[in-house]
Amino acid sequence: MLDALPYRGDGTGRPDGLALPPGPMPRRQGRRPLKRWRYVGVYGPDVMLCAGVARVAGVPQAFWAVWERGTQRLWERTSWRTARVAVPDGEARVADREVSIDLVLEPAGDAVEVVSGHGGSYVWTRKRPLRATGLLTLEGRTLAVDAFGLLDDTAGYHARRTAWDWSAGVGVSAAGEQVAWNLVAGVHDAPLHSERTVWVDGAASEVAAAPFAPGLDAVGDLRFEPEAERVRRDDFLLLASDYRQPFGTFAGTLPDGTELRAGFGVMERHAARW
Repeated sequence: MLDALPYRGDGTGRPDGLALPPGPMPRRQGRRPLKRWRYVGVYGPDVMLCAGVARVAGVPQAFWAVWERGTQRLWERTSWRTARVAVPDGEARVADREVSIDLVLEPAGDAVEVVSGHGGSYVWTRKRPLRATGLLTLEGRTLAVDAFGLLDDTAGYHARRTAWDWSAGVGVSAAGEQVAWNLVAGVHDAPLHSERTVWVDGAASEVAAAPFAPGLDAVGDLRFEPEAERVRRDDFLLLASDYRQPFGTFAGTLPDGTELRAGFGVMERHAARW
């Protein structure tokens, strides 16, 4: 089964014999526990936000963050309870004290699925650009949201120690095309059949690897200017996580040669023991 990996495609022709979403997945594969999460990122010129729900070895976690660029203010919260965050298909909802999010999510490009071997087992992901419309309330102020972003669904049996760098963003090319990207190093990063993707007007193309700068201020020829940063560190007996995800703006050239006129999104560095 693992000999057929890595796989990259639209979800058809996936390797036989592997439990993959949307079907059920065993809670363990050998000695490796199942990890799964859904992350919604929305990146616009006025507001950038994310919301997600994760389960690592059965332990739930929910998180959300809002970066309002005009007021230069970041709201965020991470909780071991998931009731205040919901990310079902086609929606993202948060109701948490001073912040509420109520968004409709529509596909804005090709879905890309990747299955890779990892730590003696396998991991799966699906990435897809989205358009988010709806309402965002910040301490009683309600704002209309109409922006593009990315949906990240991930599940699998990652190695005991896993680390990656990641960038996701959206924008407009110098030629006026709507673009989105998903760039990574450390997981799903084989020379071919990786999750590295650039979407131009919704059409997906795999791109070559590009190095992430040590300071997370660039990936290849794509430059990043951070504006606000989510940081979280957890260290428990069996599980640990060290996480950075700054919101900001991008300039320069994507790995497929597309030059940006404007770009918004995130960089990320994550090291986990799980």
